[in-house]
Amino acid sequence: MDQVLLGKTGPMVSTIGLGCMGMSGMYGPSDRTESIATIHASLDAGITLIDTGDFYGMGHNEMLIGEALKGQDRDRVVLSVKFGALRDAAGNWAGYDCRPKAVRNFLAYTLQRLGVDHIDVYRPARLDPDVPVEETVGAIADLVKAGYVRHIGLSEVGSETIRKAAAVHPISDLQIEYSLISRGIEDDILPTCRTLGIGITAYGVLSRGLISGHWQKDAVRNGDFRAASPRFQEGNVDRNLALVDALKRVADAKGASVAQIAIAWVAAQGKDIVPLVGARRRDRLAEALASQAVHLTPEDLAVIERAVPRDAAAGARYPEAQLAHMDSERH
Repeated sequence: MDQVLLGKTGPMVSTIGLGCMGMSGMYGPSDRTESIATIHASLDAGITLIDTGDFYGMGHNEMLIGEALKGQDRDRVVLSVKFGALRDAAGNWAGYDCRPKAVRNFLAYTLQRLGVDHIDVYRPARLDPDVPVEETVGAIADLVKAGYVRHIGLSEVGSETIRKAAAVHPISDLQIEYSLISRGIEDDILPTCRTLGIGITAYGVLSRGLISGHWQKDAVRNGDFRAASPRFQEGNVDRNLALVDALKRVADAKGASVAQIAIAWVAAQGKDIVPLVGARRRDRLAEALASQAVHLTPEDLAVIERAVPRDAAAGARYPEAQLAHMDSERH
């Protein structure tokens, strides 16, 4: 698999990454054996970028990845970890803590759970409204100097915060949602990152399965956080699935699946953008990997734009209560 430099100062990574959140219950039950097999299959296929968060399954995801990486060559794996989100024993969300002493504490537990001596890209999951981003990034910079972290990333923050962070320490990449139906970064955030030489790791490229071509109405189960997602709600989901039907006609004409077209579209937006795919099973991983062979011409891209126009999706990408606390959504 091809490799690309993540931003002008980041590590070399595969041109597609594996997001592991769904392996720890966020989308309902998952199979541990299949999850580990999927991680192994991704490494065998040449994926080097593995993304997680210390709050996925309250540490479960990191321990799962740590188990999967036993016996693997650590130097060929780029571990990207988010921190700062707080949860309670019932799995509820309780805000963010990005104070310097919290940063050091979170990292210590992450290293232990993953079974490694350093993290390749370490990033706050969201902006802590009570802590200046300069303090958080400064604390991670100290960990870079100490050898525990290689690069600093950001997640779901706006241009002003990106500039403040980059003034403290080089930023490798911004992790943010980007897909055919979530294109808000194109207005200001993406140009800012490109001006500063910061890469993009794009999550949600299939909009949590909604535009994968596999989603069926009323498929949300207990324990699946999509149950609260506006785009999956009655009144919105039918309109959004109509967009998928339009995209399927494009995919059929290209001899590809809907998911492959959606992933290839994100990749086609620039070499500085690395799609993260949230495959939990080897068959879904294989489908996503095949997107690398899908070449979209300018004519193809124009057809896709007509099939799924910008801002055509019904419903916001997160519930309003969450959007209110997302720095990337402030205009």
